[in-house]
Parts: sequence; C-alpha cells; structure tokens
Amino acid sequence: MSNEVYVLDAVRTPVGRYGKGLAEVRPDDLAAHTVRALLDRSPDLDPARVCDVLFGDANGAGEDNRNVARMAALLAGLPTSVPGATVNRLCGSGLEAVIEASRFVQAGDGDVVLAGGVESMSRAPWVLQKPERAYPRGHETLHSTTLGWRMVNPEMPPEWTISLGESAEILADRYGITRADQDAFAARSHERAAAAWRDGLFADEVAPVPGTELTEDEGVRTDSSPEKLGKLKPVFRSGGTVTAGNSSPMNDGAAAVLLGSERGAEQAGAEPLARVVSRGVAAVDPDVFGIGPVEAARTALERAGIGWGDLSAVELNEAFAAQSLACLAEWPELDPEIVNQRGGAIAIGHPLGASGARILTTLAHQLRRAGGGWGLAAICIGVGQGLAVVLHA
Repeated sequence: MSNEVYVLDAVRTPVGRYGKGLAEVRPDDLAAHTVRALLDRSPDLDPARVCDVLFGDANGAGEDNRNVARMAALLAGLPTSVPGATVNRLCGSGLEAVIEASRFVQAGDGDVVLAGGVESMSRAPWVLQKPERAYPRGHETLHSTTLGWRMVNPEMPPEWTISLGESAEILADRYGITRADQDAFAARSHERAAAAWRDGLFADEVAPVPGTELTEDEGVRTDSSPEKLGKLKPVFRSGGTVTAGNSSPMNDGAAAVLLGSERGAEQAGAEPLARVVSRGVAAVDPDVFGIGPVEAARTALERAGIGWGDLSAVELNEAFAAQSLACLAEWPELDPEIVNQRGGAIAIGHPLGASGARILTTLAHQLRRAGGGWGLAAICIGVGQGLAVVLHA
C-alpha cells in the first residue's frame, strides 16, 4: 500500500536579477541556504532522518558541478550519512526533483525527503570544447552556458534548435496572440507580484540569503504598465511581438521543499501545508516547447480525479507571455483569474533549475493561507516537455 505524500514545508530565496543581488553567491551556497532554512524551520526534525536530498539544476557546468545536491547537503551541515542526487529536466528540474522525491515517499523508501532546485544564471561559465586534433591552428570558440542551445549536434533538425524567443513567436502566430495581449499579461504579472509583496503574502516562503541585501524579488516593477511595455522593441524577430518586457528575465535563486509521509510529519513536528495528489509529464515538438504543460496538466488532473473547475489556484511558470497565453487557450475551462495570483516569472523571475520548486512553494503556501483547496503547478521545459503537480490542502 502506498503512502500519502505531504508538503511539510517549503522555502525559497528572493529571486535576483542577472548580475545583481545574488550574483556574488555561488549556486551550491544558494541551494545550501534553502536546505538550512528548512531544517531551521523544523527544529524537531533530526537531520539524520532525511533519507535523501534531490535538487534540480539546469546547467551543471560551473560551480554547480559535481552533484550540487550533495554539495548543498554537506554545506548545509547535514550528516554525511544523508545522500544527495541532482536531476536535470532543464527548466523543470526543480519540479522534477519534487516529483521524484514524492515517489520516494509514496513507495515507502523513506519518510522524509528534501527536494528543490537552484540556478545561478549570473555565474554560469563559458565552456571551451577540446579540439578534435592535437595542436589546432585555428581559433577556438567559448560557449556561454547561461541559456539556450550550444554545441548543437548537427544531426538535430534545425527547426528544433531555434531560440526560445522565436518559439514564443511561433506560438503567438499559431494562437493569434497579439502584442497587446502579451504586454497586458506581463503588466498583470508585475502588478500582482508587487501587491503580494506589499501585502506580506510572500513572508512565509522567502528566506533572504545571509550576506546579501536582497530581501524581495529583484525584478518586480511596481510601475509597470501595458503602455510602458508597449514601447519596447521586439527582440527575436523583426516585426515580432515578443520583447524583453513580456518575457521572463535571466535570474539567480533557489527553492527547497520538505516532503514526508504521515510518520515523517510526526518526526518533523510539522503540520503539512498540502498533500501531493498527482503528477503529469508530457512532451511536444521542441519548436513549440511552451505548450508542454498542456497535456501534463490534463494528465495530472485526470489522475487526481478532478476537473479545472475544482481548482482554486494555479501556478503556471511564465517563460513568455505568449507561451502562457497559448497554454490558457488550450485550457478554456480554467478561470484565468486564479492563475498566478501572486504574479509569475515575468515579474518574479525564472532561475531555470529552481523555478519548478519555486512555483510549487508559492502554491503550497497560497493554499495554506486560503484555508485549503485544490492547486496545480505546471511548467514548460526547453526542447519540448512539460510537468505538472496537483496539490490539495
């Protein structure tokens, strides 16, 4: 018989802008901070009872190499007997870690598992390939690992290796999403995130990083508006509709989730925030990666035995306004007003490997503050995938 899986607690850092508030902090230290914060918030939990630490990380090419989950566990002061593993499903890595940890608990392989995600896009290194022959005469190329394709396999169809922004343009064309639609969506993201910070709605989930001055998400613009966003030029296509203002930025941050069985909750002395009910994963063509969450969410809802009308909160990661609006077009039964009620990644930020754990953290705390209900966390993933998780509180 399988165990019920509970979100015992969840915490995240404020999200820093590229090269700004968290740029001086190593990614393994960011991850370790969230691990330590969770343990500090559960003083009754013997750290040795944590059966595993799973962290998502999209890059892994710099200071997050050598299994950043294990590094974070050691840096956070967990006993050396607590193992750790790093998972990579690109933008969905943080949510993938939570999903794998929930299966761990559900299967009865452990009562308490710590999962999360981390990314420092500011500190992502350049990499240099080894030459194919000794003593090359020509120039060599340094590849940035910050974002997107690099060192592309020539066997990959070129239409699959377009930029993420061009993919958003394709979705805007396919779904008839206008520039005005995208700018209005982006402005709403900033408006809601700013209101959430003003009203103290992030107080339960955010743990500022020691040694930094950042206490709130750095990218939220309190003065954003469709009119101001409308003045920005398209970035990815001449005459296009996708701009820096209606896209998620590049960011740094981490999030961690403490998951456990009923016995694990007792060991931690914790009243669970929510229960993990179901999960869904899907894949689509890489050039339309942004609609990856569509089928993943449908699968998760079906497995939970609920419909769109049962949901009281949805966290949909906003890689691009066009991508998010395309997903909403495929979910006509979903009330768009319950989506990203505290703002989304366009305002808060999208530190790739951390974002999936970040949206689940926000969702769990939102359900707790609302007194219960059904919630859905969903995220699109570069190269054409999507993940979704249903929570109930």
